[in-house]
Amino acid sequence: MTPLLSLVVYVTVYTFAVILVGTFLRNREWTPSGFKVGLGNRDDVPEATPLGGRADRAAANSIEALLMFAPLALVANAAGRDADVLFGAQVFFWARLAYVPVYWFGIPVVRSLIWGVGVFGLASMVVALLSG
Repeated sequence: MTPLLSLVVYVTVYTFAVILVGTFLRNREWTPSGFKVGLGNRDDVPEATPLGGRADRAAANSIEALLMFAPLALVANAAGRDADVLFGAQVFFWARLAYVPVYWFGIPVVRSLIWGVGVFGLASMVVALLSG
C-alpha cells in the first residue's frame, strides 16, 4: 500500500474513533443513565454538556473533512499522482490529529488556525491534481 493510501486508512480509523469518543462524551456513557442512552434508541438524549457538544461537533467536522480528503487522495492514487499530493495529505493528516483535541478542550482561536492548516493541506492536494 502506498503512503497516500495508508493516510486514507489512518484518517478513516481516526474519524471513526472521534465519532465513538464524541458519542461517549455526548451521552455521558460513564454514568448509568448515559450508558443506557448509549445502548438505547437515543429517543431521550439529555442536553449535551459543553464538552459533549464540542465532542459532537468535532465528530461531525471530522466526517466532513474525511468526505473532502478521501476522494482527493483516491483520485490521486487512481491517476498515479500519489507523490504530487502526498505533502498536502500529510499536512491535512497532522492538522486533523491536532484539531480534534484542541476542539474538545475548547481553545477557539487555535482550533480555527489548525483547521486552516488542514484546509491548506486539502487545497495543496487540489492544486497538485489540477496542475498536472
